[in-house]
Amino acid sequence: MKLVRVGAAILNQTPLDWDGNKRRISGAIAAARQQGVTILCLPELCITGYGCEDAFHAVGTQQYALQVLGELLPETHGMIVSLGVPLLYGSGLYNTCCLAADGKLLGFVGKQNLAGEGIHYEPRWFKPWPSDKQVTTHVMGRNIPLGDLIFECGGVRLGFEICEDAWVAERPGGNLAQRGVDLILNPSASHFAFGKHEVRKRFVTEGSRAFNVGYLYANLLGNESGRAIYDGDAMIAAAGKLIATGSRFSYADWQVTSAVLDVDAIRMSRARLASFRPEIMDEDRGSIRCDFSFPTLEPERAAPMEVSWESSLRLKEEEFTRAVSLALFDYLRKSRSRGFVVSLSGGADSTAVSLLVASSVALAIADIGREAFLQKLSYISGLGDAKGTSDKDTKGIVRQLLTCAYQSTRNSGPVTRNAARTVAEALGAEYLELDVDALVQGYINVVSGELGRPLDWQTDDIALQNIQARVRSPSVWMLANIKGALLLSTSNRSEAAVGYATMDGDTSGGLSPIAGIDKNFIRHWLRWFEKEGPLGNDSYLGGPLPALVVVNEQAPTAELRPAASKQTDEDDLMPYDLLDAIERAAIRDKMSPIDIWRVMQVEFPQHSGRQLGAWVERFFRLWCRNQWKRERYAPSFHLDDENLDPKTWCRFPILSGGYERELSELRKLIDRTNSTDE
Repeated sequence: MKLVRVGAAILNQTPLDWDGNKRRISGAIAAARQQGVTILCLPELCITGYGCEDAFHAVGTQQYALQVLGELLPETHGMIVSLGVPLLYGSGLYNTCCLAADGKLLGFVGKQNLAGEGIHYEPRWFKPWPSDKQVTTHVMGRNIPLGDLIFECGGVRLGFEICEDAWVAERPGGNLAQRGVDLILNPSASHFAFGKHEVRKRFVTEGSRAFNVGYLYANLLGNESGRAIYDGDAMIAAAGKLIATGSRFSYADWQVTSAVLDVDAIRMSRARLASFRPEIMDEDRGSIRCDFSFPTLEPERAAPMEVSWESSLRLKEEEFTRAVSLALFDYLRKSRSRGFVVSLSGGADSTAVSLLVASSVALAIADIGREAFLQKLSYISGLGDAKGTSDKDTKGIVRQLLTCAYQSTRNSGPVTRNAARTVAEALGAEYLELDVDALVQGYINVVSGELGRPLDWQTDDIALQNIQARVRSPSVWMLANIKGALLLSTSNRSEAAVGYATMDGDTSGGLSPIAGIDKNFIRHWLRWFEKEGPLGNDSYLGGPLPALVVVNEQAPTAELRPAASKQTDEDDLMPYDLLDAIERAAIRDKMSPIDIWRVMQVEFPQHSGRQLGAWVERFFRLWCRNQWKRERYAPSFHLDDENLDPKTWCRFPILSGGYERELSELRKLIDRTNSTDE
């Protein structure tokens, strides 16, 4: 038997961070060497970072990328390592992976299928490499093979499927298998989305079965460039079985997952297939050979797959907690901010944002330890001066990083004030109470004096509501400036869809962590956190947080009208579960108003057809009127294919016809239906 220890490394990279990216690659190579790995797969475009955007077209990006590649080559002595780098050939820029063996550069493989939908925009920068095409390019003073290549190192054949290559119907893996490849390496930059890990697991295991190969999958990790989150998936499979996986959402700079594969067993498995038709050629096309000596290994028992939070029945809640918490932590340190400020209203959204900040601290310390956590934030002077390793100490760090401000007006009530204080204390945040009512009344008096009439709720409802939200903005911006902190906006996706947010008020902030998730889920998640909480987190947030009951027992309200009005969000809009259903149908599924109305009648039979029609019409009118608000939202995290971010996912004109004909036809249909029923 020919036994080879292979490894898949995940990396938390940053675009154009040449020295940092190199240091993390070097760390992963050293960790793999320590584990005895001889074949190592690193993530896609790991040298430059995946999210360089238009900087890929800068000449300097190409020059520095190749310079760093040259600096890394000596570190591959005694190993075979894949490294992702953009490469200019002729007048085309290609997304490539190069293979280095024993300190030498063997060749570059071009990505054949580019990701060009949704959050990805690869065709803007790269050209797809044509299948079965090989050329020679001049790099580092040498002629180096480039193209659809396979590599034979020490008798072991390797090929590449680069990220999107494995997601298409006609995968390059089929051709690689016919050419006798033993191992397929998949360097990836696959963004996180709910449930996506299971899809990856299927194509990794199915690829290893269908192609009869060993399969190595290595993804990026963390918040690389601002919006996308990478979960750090690492998988090794053979013969349709998952041999090893890494832990996702780690706070480490790198992790290496390794396993021993039997190359002879892989070959015999392929030979037994009657359907396998190997290519027989006089001269093997596109094959690069090099001498390499693999160490002799003894058979070993496969390590048991660890049972973790991924086996939870509440996987979406767990993934949401860990994905956004990791993204917040990376955004904090990569932006060199010294903490977070949240305008904590005592409602669900601001509570969720504050809880995610505290969770990022708790999860990070639980994952990498207090010392490594403080080292990553060492630019923040005095952080963690209080010694210890207890939950109380973790809360002390949260207090230094998270400031929550409750800003009251005469319309604020004791329920939300108590909720805000209770949540802040439970999380360990610094808590401030600011009375901004005098500022609100000052603006009202100035404007009413100039208009020559008093402002009242009958004629000036929206203006009187919005001035309260806007007056709260300068105070928290000031706190953020004083502390050198990042102000977090608290608007959610449901509000973004219908513009139920005050621009330059509650939308104020440099980052909008929950703008990619709907209000219905936020409320559900907070109830889950109150009663269950995340698994496997050895901290004060590793389990239920009963204090959240003070938020969960409330009906969501903006609390901008006088208390006598008993204002609630759902009275202003519509039931949140219905709003989310209409949003998915209209925006994600692109259904017409009439079709949506018909679907809603089936899904929500408790409401009359006329009422459902009114809500469908309200959604479309508010959606069209408020695209300008969505254009101005602070950056948000991508979590699923229902994202409304116009910069990365959902484009819509700021000015449009507003679905007037479609809504007119809906009203006529409802009238006809009602007259028939009568």
